[in-house]
Amino acid sequence: MNLITLLKQTTSASLASLYQVTIEPDQVLVNATKPEFEGDYTIVLFAFVKQLGKNPELVGNELGDAMQKALPTIITKFNIVKGFLNFTISNDYWLEFIQQLSPNELLPPLANKRKIMVEYSSPNTNKPLHLGHLRNNFLGWSIAEILKLQGNEVVKTCIVNDRGIHICKSMIAWQLFANGATPESSHKKGDHFVGDYYVKYNDAYKAEVAELVAGGMMQETAEKKPQF
Repeated sequence: MNLITLLKQTTSASLASLYQVTIEPDQVLVNATKPEFEGDYTIVLFAFVKQLGKNPELVGNELGDAMQKALPTIITKFNIVKGFLNFTISNDYWLEFIQQLSPNELLPPLANKRKIMVEYSSPNTNKPLHLGHLRNNFLGWSIAEILKLQGNEVVKTCIVNDRGIHICKSMIAWQLFANGATPESSHKKGDHFVGDYYVKYNDAYKAEVAELVAGGMMQETAEKKPQF
């Protein structure tokens, strides 16, 4: 039985138990929860609230509580937004669902296999690594492995020496403002040291543009004028 069918049947049974009414499972509308709200699936209460003659908030709380008790390993929590009852489905349910799928159901084989390059995470050489780079590494590796399982030839790559105008900005700022400082003399990690001068360049650039604009120059012209 799929999850939506189970939610519909449990809704029907819970309403019968709570209010002694007969509402068939096919009368229950279940949608994916809108991204701006918490939850995975939403039961639309308007379809039977009028028949019950009760406040949607009251029905939502009573029905949500009953369904969570009926499906304790599937529904972890619920919330009500006006006439919509939103359910959060447990991670254990999704893991078990995936484990029960056959390889072909999980990743249907492709008729036309390709050679694909997946690039990640190629960090900016001017800035320190952070948690977002780990996220990108996990995503990139996972995508590459999924494509590989479908039979594609996958090449993984990470550009670790992507030097361009950003490194030039740091170099110019270092020449102008560092007074010969080094990572060792300033007791900073090299990536933090270079990143600081990248920021200094942009601060100086913005200050110069503001000065030119204050002197009567158009913003667009000031931004294109050679800096420093």
